Amino acid sequence: MASLALGVLVSGRGSNLQSIIDAIAAGTLDAHIAVVISNKEEAFGLERAKTNGISAVYIDPKPFKEQPNPREAYDHAVLAALKSYGVELVILAGYMRIVTSVFISAFESKMMNIHPSLLPSFPGLHAQKQALDWGAKVSGCTVHFVTEGMDEGPIILQSAVPVLKDDTDETLSVRILEQEHRIYPEAIQLYGEGRLIIEGRRTQIAESVK
Repeated sequence: MASLALGVLVSGRGSNLQSIIDAIAAGTLDAHIAVVISNKEEAFGLERAKTNGISAVYIDPKPFKEQPNPREAYDHAVLAALKSYGVELVILAGYMRIVTSVFISAFESKMMNIHPSLLPSFPGLHAQKQALDWGAKVSGCTVHFVTEGMDEGPIILQSAVPVLKDDTDETLSVRILEQEHRIYPEAIQLYGEGRLIIEGRRTQIAESVK
C-alpha cells in the first residue's frame, strides 16, 4: 500500500513542514510529501522542500487580482497543482491565506491546520498575545480539520503548555512550537491509519482500524 501523499502549503519559514519531513525520515510518519506550495516566493519553506528533494511550487497571487473573484481563482490554481501531484491530504503549515469554500469542498475532511492555542480559545492571529493579554494560565496548540469557519473545524489533537509568569509572546511561542512539531506529524499518522472519525464537531480516534 502506497504511503499517504501530502501537499503542504506554506507562507513562511516552514518549521512545521520540517517537523513532518523529519518524522517521515525517522519512520514515525508513513507518508510522503508530494509537493510544497507557497503564495510567497521568498518563503523559506520552499527552500526546505528543495533541500529535501521535494517539489516546490510558487503560485503568484498577483495575476489573479483581475479576476471577478480573485481568492477563488487563486484557490482553483492551487487545487489544480495539488491534484496534478496526486495529493490525498492537504496540510496547512503557516499558510497565511484564508482558503475559500471552493478549496474546502474539494478537500472536505482532507485538510488539516495547526493553531497556536487550545481552540476554541483565541482563534485568529496573534493567539499567543491573546492568551497573555487575557491572563491565561494554560495555552498550547491544536490540530484540526479545516472548515469554512476560521479555526472552527473538528479538533484532532491538542497539547497544553503552561503560561509562565514572565512569559512574552516570543518565549511562549517557542514552547508552543515545540508541541506543534510533536503533534502535527502524529495527527497526520492517525489520518493515514484511518483512525480519525468525524462525528459532528468531534473527531473520535479509533483504537485500531477494523
